[in-house]
Formats: sequence, C-alpha cells, structure tokens
Amino acid sequence: MRKRTVTALLSITLFTACTNEGGVSVNTNSNRNSTSTPVFQNVSVHDPSVVKADDTYYVFGSHLAAAKSRDLMSWKQVSSGVQDGNPLIPNVTEELRETLDWAQSDTLWAADVIQLADGKYYMYYNACKGDSPLSAMGVAISDQIEGPYKNAGIFLKSGMAGIGDDGEIYDATQKPNVVDPHVFFDKDGKLWMVYGSYSGGIFILEMDSKTGFPRPGQGYGQKLLGANHARIEGPYMLYSPETDYYYLFLSYGGLDADGGYNIRVARSKSPDGPFEDAEGQDMIDAKGTAGVIFDDPAYSPYGVKLLGNFELESLDGEARGNGYVSPGHNSAYYDDVSGKYYLIFHTRFPGRGEEHEVRVHQMFLNSEGWPVVAPHRYAGETIGTYKEQDVTGKYHYVNHNKNITADIVLSKVIELTPDGQISGAVTGTWALEGEHAAELTIDGNVYKGVFSREWDAAAEQEVMTFTAGSKEGISIWGSHISAATK
Repeated sequence: MRKRTVTALLSITLFTACTNEGGVSVNTNSNRNSTSTPVFQNVSVHDPSVVKADDTYYVFGSHLAAAKSRDLMSWKQVSSGVQDGNPLIPNVTEELRETLDWAQSDTLWAADVIQLADGKYYMYYNACKGDSPLSAMGVAISDQIEGPYKNAGIFLKSGMAGIGDDGEIYDATQKPNVVDPHVFFDKDGKLWMVYGSYSGGIFILEMDSKTGFPRPGQGYGQKLLGANHARIEGPYMLYSPETDYYYLFLSYGGLDADGGYNIRVARSKSPDGPFEDAEGQDMIDAKGTAGVIFDDPAYSPYGVKLLGNFELESLDGEARGNGYVSPGHNSAYYDDVSGKYYLIFHTRFPGRGEEHEVRVHQMFLNSEGWPVVAPHRYAGETIGTYKEQDVTGKYHYVNHNKNITADIVLSKVIELTPDGQISGAVTGTWALEGEHAAELTIDGNVYKGVFSREWDAAAEQEVMTFTAGSKEGISIWGSHISAATK
C-alpha cells in the first residue's frame, strides 16, 4: 500500500516559471503556432486529471487542487487544500465528513471530473488512510465546473476487516483499494470507471450515465491487472478513433522523488479488456508475488514504459537541470479537431526534492499504433514535414528502459549521420520515412516513432527531436544538441 507523503503545504504551493525573454533566435523551419518565445506558467496539482469545458482545460487532482489553462502552457491555480473555503467544496470538512472519517484522513486523493448528459459536472472524490487501503469513494455534483460541488454520496469502500462491498471477505492482496478513479465514455456512449491503487489491482465498473453511480450488482467490478500489492496505480483510459484501441495508462513505482514513478500504457479493443502490452503479454499477469511486498521485478516487464526519471546531461555551454524525477499519475486528452494527443502529468525535478508541477507533452501514435511521447513539454508545436538534412546531427539520447528505480537516466551523446548511421554512445541505423516517421535500429532493437521540432526550454530555442518505442515496450528519446551551444 502506498503512502502519500506530499504535504498539504506542498500541494498548495504555486510554482511559476515564465520564459518570456526577448531576442531569441527561432529556427525558420518552425512548426509552432507562433514565432515568439513560448510563455509557461506552472502550477502544482498532484495527480492531474484533465477535462475540457468550452475553450478551457481544467486539471483536478489530490488535496482538492485544480488549475486551468486555455493553451496547455500557461496555467492558473483554481483551488488547493482540503479546508473549508475551498471554492470546489466550500464546506468540505462537513460535506465529506463520512469519507474523511472512514479513511481516518484529513485530505483527499486523486479526483476526476466529467460532464454527463444532464450538463452537470460530476466530481469523483476519494480518501485513503495511507498506510492501509482503508478508503472511500463517492461523487459530488455541480452546475459549474469550478463548483461549488454538492456531495451525492459514497458508493465504494475498502480496507474493512470483514465483508467488502462485493459481499466477500475483504483481502487487500486481491481486492481493490478504492482510489484513483477515472470515469469515461466508450466509443458507443457507455459510461465506465477504472480505478485502483496497489493492494489488489486495477478494476473497472460499468456506470449509470443518468445517476453517475455504478450500475448495481457489480461489487468491485472486473479486475484488469495487479494483485499482491504491486506498485501500479493511477489508471486512465483514452480511446483513439485512429486505431480503435482503448489505451490504459498506468503509473508504476512510488510517487516520491525516490520512488521511481514512471508512466506506462497497455491497450485493448474493449474498455474492459483484456489489455496487452507491445510484447503481447496479458496485463492480468502484471502482479506482485504472494507474501512479498512491492516485488517490483515481478511486474516491471509488463506494459509499455513511456517515460521515467531522466536528465539531459549538460555539455559545456549548455543550460542545466533539464529533466524529470518520478513523473506520473497522468491523464490524457485527444483533440478531435486538431488530431493531437496530449499527456498530462505531475513531475518532480532533479535537485528539487518533493516540489512538483504539472507538465503537458504532446503524444503521437507510431506505425504500430503505440503512443510515443515528445521529449519536451508542449509549446504549441505541430508536427511537420522534414527532410533528412533537418534531422541529421548530434542528439542528447535517453533510453527509458523498463526498470522501476529511483536512479536518473543521464542522456548520452549520439549522432545521426547523413549516410543513415548512428554513432556515439550507441550504434545502429536510422531512417526518415514519409513526412516525419522515424525508425531507429540500435543494438539490434527496432524503435518506431516520429521526428518533431520542439521548443527546448533549457536551450531557449527550437530543436529537432525524436521519440520512438520498441516491441519490447521500451521508449527512447533524442533532443538535438543546438548549434548555438555546441
């Protein structure tokens, strides 16, 4: 069972970092929506779950925190802190007293908000004791996305000594910890909720789209993966009309700076599974070992790992500190107008302890129908059409491997040469296919993804990047070493 160590003080702190210096030279082969330097305004929302209302994106997370943005770059804090006066639930200590008492907690965990057909917004809240799966989950409803929300009641409990909500003896190694909900519509308009953390695994329930509650008679629902306190949590579902797959995003490891948090994904043609990874492994087998707490090696081989701890190691004359520590508990969004996919998550940073901020990265689907994540945060860019001379040169190279570890992967220097070879820290071949598709063969392993020009905030200019994944479920990144800082 995980333990939330992020303090209320940390969750209400607003970290801002605007990069608005003038005079930056921007590459003329830009695919960004603007030629000006992008401006980022950062916020702290742990476990951000995204929902769009009109022209504004909102993220809701733990500790009754929320933020909003119109461009996914500049964010404004809406709320934070489980205390009376929070605009989301102004009298939260009384409104959710039953939940807080059951969980023996003074805070709330990862929330999720969805708008149903009645036009109202439904906030799925939850609380957990922290050192045990003593948890409760319910829903609160509002006419406005920013609240106030009125409690409609608890519908799931866990951690009890005795009979659980499914009428059977509650066994924490097999039954769910009822936290981390994500409620979503499938392609046919049917409502579901996926949820769970550590303990007995990740589960899915059919929901009633009129009431917002689970349909009766399901107990805890159907298990998708996990058991025996496997460190897998934060499930989030995204359907792609391009591939007709449901993508189940997950976070492995511990959320703290030394926990090795990392983001993974599996897919299925049905929202209730079975889900498989890129190797064709059934995710139902991603579980711990009976009698062993947090047996990471047992389940680390499962799922496509999208990103984990990394740092682009500094070279002489380059900006420093460009990397993430324990990125995780993501949500995802597909824009059916632009066709863009986004990954939204919180992350810590090298040398900054438990400070955390929201980050948004663009995602792409590779030729095998698997998501690959852009190396740099989203800055309004749109993938373009490139030529071979655009992508040759030296890169910071990161291999995210499949480990669950607090170690930070430091980038290495490689070069993509004009003759299609890869030299430097690793060797192999590369190819640009079509407008921007990338195929790299490194040490005999084939990685498929895309080349894309992005804004490198540390270098303060646009650079060519690549992101690609292998059939073994390993992701690699490359970020061009800019000419101005070689």
